Amino acid sequence: MIEFHQVTAYQQQTRVLNRLSLKIESHERVAILGPNGAGKSTLLKLINRELYPVAQEGSYLKLFDSETIHLWQLRDRIGFVSHDLQENYTPYTTALEVVVSGFFGAIGSHEHLQPTNIQVDQARAMMTILGIAQDEACMFQRLSTGQKRRLLLARALVHHPEALIFDEPANGLDMGASLSMLTLLRSFCSEDRSLIITTHHVDEIIPEIDRVVLINRGQIIADGPKPDILTSENLSELYQTRLHTSEKNGWYRCWHD
Repeated sequence: MIEFHQVTAYQQQTRVLNRLSLKIESHERVAILGPNGAGKSTLLKLINRELYPVAQEGSYLKLFDSETIHLWQLRDRIGFVSHDLQENYTPYTTALEVVVSGFFGAIGSHEHLQPTNIQVDQARAMMTILGIAQDEACMFQRLSTGQKRRLLLARALVHHPEALIFDEPANGLDMGASLSMLTLLRSFCSEDRSLIITTHHVDEIIPEIDRVVLINRGQIIADGPKPDILTSENLSELYQTRLHTSEKNGWYRCWHD
């Protein structure tokens, strides 16, 4: 589904990824874990075509086995949710319009993008599934952080993509909203679709995720099955502090001395 090979990328004048290689197959459920500034969000922006890698010999980025996939095809196949999207979303868009905009890959409503009645019905159905149908007429800016995150998840899923990519799903949420969001992600996994999340918190890695990639300073430092990667030694190296991990029912927790 996704293949980075020796990819280098910059954000403004700063090199964020340095000759990074990573392959993720269809139907995998992967967590990309690393500290703030490690390069996680940049990696996702490359997948979403918000950012492009440096053109250099021997380097490529393939999405669905193509280096030149059309943007509309990409939007049909991948649903994307990020904190940046939430912060930059048109504030006076209604909740229903937010979800409907997922059919067009748009941010907000636009006169030239008119949804069909079927699309509106599908948007309402997705809002019902995610427990936000009652917010249909509310303005995006007036909703809580948890409600906004659910709306953007509905927007990402309304066209039933093959894969969901979620940048820090519990970022900015209180404990109740965080647990609710993670429960929704677990429900998504029950439908046998691909999931990629980024996070810097081990306890956001839901049991259904079976592969973990550790990233720091723009390079991958470990990659493999979750039990092999989420060890005290690996996480201590990643975060440069003495850490301990434990597991219960597929959930991991981490603490320091």
